[in-house]
Amino acid sequence: MGNAKGITDLKIDTALDIAAAAAADRSGEVIDMDGWRGVLMCVKFGTIAAGAVTKIKAQQDSAWAFNVDPKDLEGTAIAIADDDDDQMFILDIYEPTDRYVRVVVDKDGTNATQETAWYVRYGARFRPTANTVADEVTYERHQSPAEGTA
Repeated sequence: MGNAKGITDLKIDTALDIAAAAAADRSGEVIDMDGWRGVLMCVKFGTIAAGAVTKIKAQQDSAWAFNVDPKDLEGTAIAIADDDDDQMFILDIYEPTDRYVRVVVDKDGTNATQETAWYVRYGARFRPTANTVADEVTYERHQSPAEGTA
């Protein structure tokens, strides 16, 4: 059947690129929730140093620059144990009250972790939405594909 048209009610974006393990906090890219109902903030960890105190959380602000009044979103902190190597954690933020949101990896400043993260916005109020972004995201959708060579 080939490639069908792309999904129009999801949008996938990179939040944090893979980086060398470090002990400093990392804030994800800011995303605009205008026209979207919710976002999955997906964080995948690599090796976490023994004794590391790490968590992820969501923040929002009314300005894209995150310089007006950035706030943590209550109850969104997820503690990451130092033996949670190679695990994924997902925050589902549905209908945030400010337009701009981001994920934050909050580290203890001493022990290194490695992580990468991405966003999956869902519930598009306006369509269409393209998910393939050059040099960032490659997306294909196959609807009811026939069996055979992949």
